[in-house]
Amino acid sequence: MKVVLALTLVAAAMAAPSGPRYGFNPGPSFNPGPSFNPGPSYRPTPSYAPAQYSFDWAVNDAPSGNDFGHQESRNGDNTQGSYYVQLPDGRLQRVTYTVDGGSGYVADVTYQGEAQFPTYSPGSSYRPTPAYRPAPVYG
Repeated sequence: MKVVLALTLVAAAMAAPSGPRYGFNPGPSFNPGPSFNPGPSYRPTPSYAPAQYSFDWAVNDAPSGNDFGHQESRNGDNTQGSYYVQLPDGRLQRVTYTVDGGSGYVADVTYQGEAQFPTYSPGSSYRPTPAYRPAPVYG
């Protein structure tokens, strides 16, 4: 029995590979199958008219000094308009613009009036009255 066992071990050792295997074994390749094709989608043809509008608005509040406004009209790709604002230095700034399809935004900026700045006098400084009054200490 010992002999049969020894011969079986010798046969198994001779049948086994004689060392480590080196090299690349890619394994099975991935085949994802056919790709998904959703087919044509429904996109309705837009049915709209070219833009056409006109508006204007203005604010003139004398007590606060606010004076500004805007007007614009558009017909298709052609737009014309202007806006204005009363600047703090007393001038009126007006921007007149056009937009014509491929030419882009073209503006003309003008000023009316002359800038006026208040004179500074170093003697007139603001000195607030302190709001803190220490509490009396009783002993």
